[in-house]
Amino acid sequence: MTNKKHLVFIINPRSGVDRQKAIQQAIDNRLDTDQYSYEIAYTQYAKHGTLLARESAEKGAYAVVVVGGDGSVNDVIIGLLHTSTALAIIPKGSGNGVARTFHIPLNELQAIEIINRGNISQVDIAYANDTPFISNAGTAFDVLIADKFAHSKRRGFAAYSWLVTKHMWAYQEKDWIIRIDGKEIREKAFMVNVANCRQFGYNFQIAPQADWTDGIFDIIIIKKFPKLLGATLVWRAMNGTITKSPYVKHYRGREVTITHPEMTMMQVDGDLHACASTVNFTIERGMQKVITP
Repeated sequence: MTNKKHLVFIINPRSGVDRQKAIQQAIDNRLDTDQYSYEIAYTQYAKHGTLLARESAEKGAYAVVVVGGDGSVNDVIIGLLHTSTALAIIPKGSGNGVARTFHIPLNELQAIEIINRGNISQVDIAYANDTPFISNAGTAFDVLIADKFAHSKRRGFAAYSWLVTKHMWAYQEKDWIIRIDGKEIREKAFMVNVANCRQFGYNFQIAPQADWTDGIFDIIIIKKFPKLLGATLVWRAMNGTITKSPYVKHYRGREVTITHPEMTMMQVDGDLHACASTVNFTIERGMQKVITP
């Protein structure tokens, strides 16, 4: 009999005892233990998931299963870079943009069934300067919202929508210099987003045409727009037509540079990172194995 493939489930214990019990029950009830052995590791501090993922890969784990949201996925991706260990996801974050993009069910039992099937996709990994990401990164309004959401005690779509609505009115668009494969674009923009995957989360599709296996970025520029039309842009994002708006420009490219003299922060997969006045984006095709439907 061949050896079983080993899985390491990485869980944030701060997610609560009830959630941990639910995950354990889902594993007990649905995981194909004829195919897989497993262990559960708990993060103890910020970015601990990166170390746990790296150690799991070094020990020969077949896959690391992230039980969490996009931030947790990003932490694990960093630990798995340049290894043969696959990523799997049981979505338990707020927006779950990466899982939704990959069509991974939000229900833990159904997500484990996807792991049982074991279908592997070779997914692109992107970099904002030297910071890896799998979903998207940005430098404008989304930085403000990532900051406010990180400090909010409320979670969920209602809280996210309230923050967007509250801060949209006062946000001052900036003059950005954007270079895409050497071509320079100057735009007064509300948002400049460099996407590998399709959405922020909550089905808010910032780049509905994005393909995470083609080695090409989708660059979305939301120009200055009448704020009264903000709800229309949100509606377009939710139904996948945001790039059809007259206030949105859509480009594709492999190398992107965004510059503004006063830029100090960027969001990468929803987490904030310090940066200088210029951010360079690159992409590596098919770098990471991911278990998908």
